[in-house]
Amino acid sequence: MIASASAGFDQYRDNITHGVVETIEYNSTTVGNVRKAMVYLPPCFSSEMTYPVLYLLHGIGGDEKEWHTHGSPAIILDNLYADDLIQPMIVVCPNGRAMSNDRAEGDLFESEKIRAFERFESDLMQDLIPHIESCYPVAQTRDRRAIAGLSMGGGQSLNIGLRNLDHFTWIGAFSAAPNTKSPEFLVPDPAETSSLLSLLWLSCGDQDNLIQISADVHEYLKQQGIPHIWYEESGGHDWPVWKNDLYLFSQRLFK
Repeated sequence: MIASASAGFDQYRDNITHGVVETIEYNSTTVGNVRKAMVYLPPCFSSEMTYPVLYLLHGIGGDEKEWHTHGSPAIILDNLYADDLIQPMIVVCPNGRAMSNDRAEGDLFESEKIRAFERFESDLMQDLIPHIESCYPVAQTRDRRAIAGLSMGGGQSLNIGLRNLDHFTWIGAFSAAPNTKSPEFLVPDPAETSSLLSLLWLSCGDQDNLIQISADVHEYLKQQGIPHIWYEESGGHDWPVWKNDLYLFSQRLFK
């Protein structure tokens, strides 16, 4: 039984050491312009250390700022560090809409904008990850990279993570959206996938209209004997669920 986050997990504490959040720019050969991402550096960050990295993805209505605007990841992670519950890690929040105008405006379901979320795989693998690895002291091995996200970003995390297990072994999907590809496509060789994964996390609120997407992936994984965590929690398709997921998921990373 997985317990929900403890009271006050997302409340700012004055008397602890805090991490730093900064906005970066990187050249995207995929899109053909300069793109932005937000980077969280843990408390007591040191360029002399080598850190694992979590790529944390937003939903269809967001951008690189969405997690930090609504999800308080820096506060949640700072508090977990203060309580000695997580491993030091760098967290990168990119813009998963890989197109020239990547702002969340107009018709968010326009076909080109949906294709831009698929195109992000190339932007992430070819442009953003190399940039992060050239600018920050992050490990460059598959077992030290994680990818997770909410809704559209949850689908992206499954689509990208499970098809690139040479780059990621820690994968999390919070309330995965309909962009999630079929589990048969994502996991064509269950034995190989099982041998390569460190953690596969699926979670969704029990009042979420999209819960069947995650449940179907869970059922396939269960039938194929692929180790994973399935967490059906109280709530809908909203931030209390996703903040709780980040709190629980992050504690399991890189251990």
